[in-house]
Amino acid sequence: MKKLLKIISIILLILLFISFVYLGKGYKMYKNALNDLPINKMKEEIKSKKNYTNINEMPKIYLNAVISIEDHRFKKHKGIDVISLGRALVHDIKNMNFAEGGSTITQQLAKNVYFSQEKKIERKIAEIFMAFKLEKELSKDEILELYLNTSYFGDGYYTVKEASLGYFYKNPIDLTDYEATLLAGIPNAPSIYAPTQNPDLAKQRQRQVIDKMVEYGYLTKKEAKTILNEN
Repeated sequence: MKKLLKIISIILLILLFISFVYLGKGYKMYKNALNDLPINKMKEEIKSKKNYTNINEMPKIYLNAVISIEDHRFKKHKGIDVISLGRALVHDIKNMNFAEGGSTITQQLAKNVYFSQEKKIERKIAEIFMAFKLEKELSKDEILELYLNTSYFGDGYYTVKEASLGYFYKNPIDLTDYEATLLAGIPNAPSIYAPTQNPDLAKQRQRQVIDKMVEYGYLTKKEAKTILNEN
């Protein structure tokens, strides 16, 4: 029994050491990224884009749809969603695969602007540090606005305005409820959900978006049915 406890203690110490190593690497990555591009400068650069769209130029239903499908606790958390992150971690451990998941809108903004899409532990840690910093420096509306102006929507569209004009030939504020909920589901997997590539899959994703909106109280079942019958 003593031998077993000793082995377990050694394993735990090794895991603790590895954790500190990755934590240090992640923090260094975060600091380097922040030094290279301070948040104020990042905000200025993104807002100077030709197709930048202010949050008040987007339909409310679109914003609610994005929050529902991407990060329904967005308005409550401080950068990370502990519940979603824990659930994703348990899933990854069970499958012995670092598939990520559990990212908040703030984390996704950090990844879009500061880091690569590599699935590395230190990159994920750096993303979490950056998410805390973004939440400290920016309002929720600013974070959401910047996120929607740095997300990829497929077909070469890198802002919500580009996607709205490209897919529906209109500015975001003029989107119908049907178009808005369809657009909200695309960034999760642009190559799969782009309506020009896989219209049926795009509609399936839209249904998931609307179901989440009903679940979180943004739509009634009757309103959801009306939207789905629009097209």
